[in-house]
Amino acid sequence: MERSAPTLSEMVIFLWKSFHRMPNGRLLWQRNVSLYNHIHSFEEKEIKKKLQQFTGGSINLSKKEDGIGILTLNNPKLMNAFTGTMMIELQEKVAELENWKDGKGLIIHGAENTFCSGSDLNAVRLLSSPQDGMNMCMFMQNTLTRLMRLPLITVAVIQGKALGGGAELTTACDFRLMTPESEIRFVHKQMGLVPGWGGAARLVQIVGSSPALKLLSGAVKVLPEHALHIGLIEAILSSSDEPLEETCTWLKLHTKGPAEVIQAVKKVVVAGRELPLEAALRTEMKIFGTVWGGPANLEALAQRTKHT
Repeated sequence: MERSAPTLSEMVIFLWKSFHRMPNGRLLWQRNVSLYNHIHSFEEKEIKKKLQQFTGGSINLSKKEDGIGILTLNNPKLMNAFTGTMMIELQEKVAELENWKDGKGLIIHGAENTFCSGSDLNAVRLLSSPQDGMNMCMFMQNTLTRLMRLPLITVAVIQGKALGGGAELTTACDFRLMTPESEIRFVHKQMGLVPGWGGAARLVQIVGSSPALKLLSGAVKVLPEHALHIGLIEAILSSSDEPLEETCTWLKLHTKGPAEVIQAVKKVVVAGRELPLEAALRTEMKIFGTVWGGPANLEALAQRTKHT
């Protein structure tokens, strides 16, 4: 008797299970997970070799003792546009953050008062073949999906301009905050393109299909008040003078507590967002089991913590 083809839900559950293993009853968060591999004609080594030809700028990461990381896009000569080496460095920093046991939050911002203007056009012009473009697309989708799934609460601080790929990067964060003079703009249509780093799919999840269609089809310049109105951002910062300091204060409201608990909270939210209900419930149960009876839980019980 032939076995029927698996349903979409069964395939999603199988893939999610492949991301997790339960040695000794402990749940491990997925690491080094790729959406694409050689089955999709994606050759990571080959695209990395090509990306390495386009140098300039850097991705800097600092990790503070309070569990807050600061990731800086540093290429101010090109409004922090991504060069090829910066794309590779972003992947490396995300891999480092996946293994940060004491991490609780991450702030992403751009150097010298602007966020990111997308891709370095020099690289775009020289990677103009369809296969190169697809490989770069798959490479960045892999990296930004891993960023989105980090067991850290992530915030993009949008100061100045977030254009094209820069706008897409903001959608891979849990929250977005804007300074008063900043803007977000998905300019892809003006380049004869659509988002390729996963920004369109994530934008629909954030604001809904109709607002996303308006932003993409009109290449709309989204100012802070409009972004707040449609739910694209969480808040408008009070000024552009000390955005990092103000964002740290905002983020600490959500990262107060032990790292293992904050990371568990993020994991159950990711499961709820990405999995069918039954699989999300089972995953939540397993994550619950990693903190039940743990140090934070026992300390709260010992102190008879009450909720008011």
